[in-house]
Amino acid sequence: MKTSDFLIFGAGIIGLSIAREIKNKYPKSSITVIEKEPEIAMHSTGRNSGVLHAGFYYSADSLKAKLCRDGNKALKEYCRERKLKINPSGKVVVTKSESELKSLFELESRGKKNGVEVAIIDEKQLFEIEPNAKTFQYALYSPTTATVDPIEICTTIKNELTQKGVLFIFNEGYQKKLKNNVIRTTKAQTFQAGKTINTAGLYADKIAMEYGYSNKYVIIPFKGIYLKYTLPEIPIRTNIYPVPNLKNPFLGVHYTITVEGTIKIGPTSIPAFWRENYKGFSQLKLNELFSILGWESMLFLKNAFGFRDLAFEEIKKYNKQYFISQATSLVKEINKKGFTEWTRPGIRAQLLHKETLELLDDFVIEGDTNSVHILNAVSPAFTCGFTFAELVFKKYIDI
Repeated sequence: MKTSDFLIFGAGIIGLSIAREIKNKYPKSSITVIEKEPEIAMHSTGRNSGVLHAGFYYSADSLKAKLCRDGNKALKEYCRERKLKINPSGKVVVTKSESELKSLFELESRGKKNGVEVAIIDEKQLFEIEPNAKTFQYALYSPTTATVDPIEICTTIKNELTQKGVLFIFNEGYQKKLKNNVIRTTKAQTFQAGKTINTAGLYADKIAMEYGYSNKYVIIPFKGIYLKYTLPEIPIRTNIYPVPNLKNPFLGVHYTITVEGTIKIGPTSIPAFWRENYKGFSQLKLNELFSILGWESMLFLKNAFGFRDLAFEEIKKYNKQYFISQATSLVKEINKKGFTEWTRPGIRAQLLHKETLELLDDFVIEGDTNSVHILNAVSPAFTCGFTFAELVFKKYIDI
């Protein structure tokens, strides 16, 4: 049996950040990170847009609001200290009609309550920031939004942790809890730890249930796809977002300027049918298919949180021209033929409350002195990585 002080399931940004926080606070502790994939950040972390969010989308009483602003600053500082790529391109949120102005001003209000630098600007001011963006009367400007390379950041964290003695075990995942803080892996090895930390992303709820947690929740996967603009000209210079539907946790199809300076549009929020439903029938698991279809059928029939409307709208985005039209409505002019390359899809591990049939908008953490379970580390979890880890350490580890 292999032993360590801390055993972490999953090597995405949250698992890596928690390992980093523990090692910084407890330098002599032994930490093992097990990951079912051959490398770090193979799922949500490595497939997200790379945007460092500013923190104005979230209500002031949420964990997201508390962690995002400072997480943005912390990751920027980390990138600068280690000379990692960062694009301080900012963001504008634009409106399509008068009906969206109320939500736009609500975003400004949330941002100011959260201590985030945001400003309502008129069309003339928008033109000075992003000449190609189109809006109805007003837009919201976020100068602290930026983009980074998630893989580069995670690789740097992994190398830092390896140098400090953290053990990474790849191609080996969690299989079963044997007894308190003793688990068996998919390669039939047993591990014992003083504390287990579950950052398993799409499978976090399943692991948590073996420890007596996540009884009220289940993860429902949503697929996000992106299209890359491949023509040589760069028609925009700032991230351009629509006003989101504040009743659900998705931000809508938008423009992202990557650290390389290229443009992509997306993501979608298409209901997926199994947890790693990236492409075709790859990674299909029938038990997941039947379970998730059951939950999605219930959501569809009851139209919980507008799921039926969401599903119809999102599935239409499999039509490439319709998908592109969602983005072109945000700008004055762009060559639609430039969107030619599909990038790697991602899956959002979205937590659903089984009783209320609500999508959980905020981060959800459950645990005790033996184990900690990160159940809803959805966007902006990447931005919040370091501050999220600080919170987990203070509340669940340093006790």
